[in-house]
Amino acid sequence: MTEPSSKPNGNGAINGAAAATNGNPGPVKSQLYNPNRQVYRPQSHYNRRQRSHRNLCCCCCFWTILTVLAVALLAAIAGAAIYVLYRPHRPEFSITNLRIAKMNLTTSSDSPSHLTTLFNLTLIAKNPNNHLVFFYDPFTVTAFSDSVQIGNGSLTAFTSDKNNQTSLRAILSGSQDLDTDSLTSLRSGLKKKNGFPVEIQMDTKVKMKMEWLKSKQVGIRVTCDGIKGTVPAGKSPSVASVINSECKVDLRIKIWKFSF
Repeated sequence: MTEPSSKPNGNGAINGAAAATNGNPGPVKSQLYNPNRQVYRPQSHYNRRQRSHRNLCCCCCFWTILTVLAVALLAAIAGAAIYVLYRPHRPEFSITNLRIAKMNLTTSSDSPSHLTTLFNLTLIAKNPNNHLVFFYDPFTVTAFSDSVQIGNGSLTAFTSDKNNQTSLRAILSGSQDLDTDSLTSLRSGLKKKNGFPVEIQMDTKVKMKMEWLKSKQVGIRVTCDGIKGTVPAGKSPSVASVINSECKVDLRIKIWKFSF
């Protein structure tokens, strides 16, 4: 009796290996996956350039603002030093005399009311500064009574030296028709027993010089009120009361079309 051979034949071994290879492949190594891993996204050159320009603009803005603040700080320090050393003051004006040579108001039912005036004005411009000189352009002078214009004139240009007083004279005149509101307001003032109110307004430009420093021209307005006038009787002029008059000097800074 023949025992079966325990060794597989060669063909069987080859066929089995082929079957194992083709029919049942061996285990495949699984890939590791990390859900927290960031996905790589390449950055474009455009984004890099945009960030670079933004950083450059921010840097320029920062240095510009820093420079402006530094200049403003230096200007403030210089201004404070000049003020402490020289103590600059505004110019001062005062009305010393106002003569009313003519104040004629004519009314008619068939024509507009008409006003004719003539004034002689004397005033003093004072420079209270020891280190500051004022250079004035010509003045435009206007007289009002209860907001009604009653005369206008001018003053010539002049220089107000250090700690000096300058006497100035001007002739103001007017000839105009009045509307109903102006006539009513003017008549009300003329009826006052203590005299009708007069306000003098002067506008000009001034340039200042302090040692070697020179400023640009700045507009100023001088307003003098508290004056009481009386209508002259006959040909003799009347003298207005200027005891309680007071003049105020304001800077007229013009920005675009507006004056402040």
